[in-house]
Amino acid sequence: MDHSVTETGEKMIAVGLIHGTHGLKGELKVESRTDFPDLRFVPGSRLFLFKKDVQNEEAAIPVVVETASVYKRGYLLSFVGYRSIAAVETWQGGSLRVPESEMPALPEGEYYIRDLLDCHVYDEMDNRIGVITNVLTPGANDVYEVKTDAGKLLLIPAIKECILSVETDKKRMRIHVMPGLFDES
Repeated sequence: MDHSVTETGEKMIAVGLIHGTHGLKGELKVESRTDFPDLRFVPGSRLFLFKKDVQNEEAAIPVVVETASVYKRGYLLSFVGYRSIAAVETWQGGSLRVPESEMPALPEGEYYIRDLLDCHVYDEMDNRIGVITNVLTPGANDVYEVKTDAGKLLLIPAIKECILSVETDKKRMRIHVMPGLFDES
């Protein structure tokens, strides 16, 4: 997970990855890592650019989005005060982040992926199944990848018929093991 901590101790959350420059006027190709691009990738949005410096230490640069447009499967962004390729070409490979306190609250029953990772999964009888190691987003619904204590990977659909409860503060999830869910094929 791409995050860091500010000098005040607040966690920073990645919302975009910089893949390269576009043209000569300081535009960058950015891959979105947020469910809220209409909040993050608009003129006036304040972000922090994190990139490695020459000593291979991570440096944070506060930036303000000047222009933004959809580009292929990502965005083209430029930033106030950085309107030439020379000003931004070293930013490739960097990430755009926001303080965790600026993340929007989610409706009840929805969770940030970072809050689900490492959750311990139990069935209705309180038998431990494993730990969530990844959240896949293939389409209609998310799928939780759960690693059992024996090292086997299980896929659990994130649907209301299967997920009984989630307690992110306790890193705990209870599921209903639907018929056929863990059957070998």
